[in-house]
Amino acid sequence: MQVRKGSKLGVIAVFGTTQTLAWASTYYLPAILADRISDELGIPSSWFFATFSGSLVVAAMVGPRVGRTVDAIGGREVLAASNLIIAIGLASLAFAHSQPMLWFAWLVLGLGMGVGLYDTAFAALGRIYGTDARSAITGITLVAGFASTVGWPLTAWGATELGWRETCLAWSAANLFLGLPLNYFLLPKPTNVAAARQSEDKPHVPIDRTMIVLGLAFAASWMVVAAMAVHLPRLLEAAGATSVQAVAAGALIGPAQVGARLLEASVLNRFHPMVSARLSVALHPIGAAVLALFGAAAAPGAFAVLHGAGSGILTIARGTVPLAIFGPENYGYRLGLLGAPSRVAMAAAPLLFGLLIERYGAGVPVLSSALSLGALFGLCTLKAGRHQRS
Repeated sequence: MQVRKGSKLGVIAVFGTTQTLAWASTYYLPAILADRISDELGIPSSWFFATFSGSLVVAAMVGPRVGRTVDAIGGREVLAASNLIIAIGLASLAFAHSQPMLWFAWLVLGLGMGVGLYDTAFAALGRIYGTDARSAITGITLVAGFASTVGWPLTAWGATELGWRETCLAWSAANLFLGLPLNYFLLPKPTNVAAARQSEDKPHVPIDRTMIVLGLAFAASWMVVAAMAVHLPRLLEAAGATSVQAVAAGALIGPAQVGARLLEASVLNRFHPMVSARLSVALHPIGAAVLALFGAAAAPGAFAVLHGAGSGILTIARGTVPLAIFGPENYGYRLGLLGAPSRVAMAAAPLLFGLLIERYGAGVPVLSSALSLGALFGLCTLKAGRHQRS
C-alpha cells in the first residue's frame, strides 16, 4: 500500500529510511572497509580510493539523465532500480578477488549512487510536492543525516564478526529486501505523468549565468566538504591538535549537521533558501578563522562544529535553491546538471587535498576557505527570488 501523497510525514519516513540505507551501503562504506579490502587484495589503499573516485565520476555522468527520467515518470521506479543496482554492485564487491573486479564493482556502485542518492530523492519530492517540497527535503536530510552514525558501526561490526565480504552481501540483501520494496510500493505516484512524458525527450534547461554560478558554487563547496570528510583529523593534527583532540573534533561533525538542519527546519525556512545557501558556505571560513586565532589545540571542536553545520545546511540548499529559483519544471534534470560538477569535484578532493596537506600542512584551511569564499561571492551575486526567463 502506497503512502498517501498528503501524508508528508509518511513520505519523509520512507525516503529517510531508504536514503539512510543507500548512503550507508555505498558512500560511507570505504571509510571502514578500504584498508581491509586493500590488504586482502594486496593493493595500496590509494588504489582502492581511486576506484571510489571513479565511482563518483560515473555518478556525475549519469545524473542529468536520471533527473530527466524522474521528471518524466517520478521517483518510485528510479529509486527502486537504484536499490537493485547497488545490490549487484555490493555482491560484485563481495566476490572481488582482483583489481579489475574491484573496478567493476565500484563502477556499478557509482551507477547506483548516481541513480539513487539525494539528487534523485529531491527530484522525486519535487515531482510530488512541487514548490512545497522544501520541508520534505529538510525532513529526509534530517533522517538520512544519521547514515554514517548507523552505517559505520554496523559495517565495522559486520567486518569484525562476519568478514568484509559477508558484510557487503548483507548490505546487498538489505537493498534488495528492504530498500527496493519501500521505494517501489510505499512511495506515492506523482501527478501529471503523461504531461511530463511529453517533454522528456526535449527538456528546455538553458545553461545561463544563474546555472553556471550555482554549479560552480556548489562544486567548490562540495569539494571542501569531501576533503574535510576524509582529511579533517589529519589536518587538525598538522595544525597542532593531538590525535585524541582531532578524533573527538571529527565526532562533532555529525551532530553539528543534524543541529543545523533542525535550525533550517525551524528558523531558516522562513527565509528564501538562498539565505541558507550563503550561510552554509560562510561557516567553514568562519571556523577556519577561529582555528587560526585560537590554535588547533584550543579550538578544534569549534572548527569542526562550524564546518559540520555548514555542510549540513548545504545538503538541503543544493535541493531547495534550484527549486525556489527555477520552480518544479525540469527540476530533476536541472539537479542532475548542477550536481555533475559537484560530484567530479568530490571525486578529486581526497587526492588533491591529501597532496596539499603534505605540502602546506596547517595552511590548507586558507585554501579551503578561499574556495568557500569564492562560492559565497558567487551566491551573493544571484538574486534571492524567482528566476526570470528571457
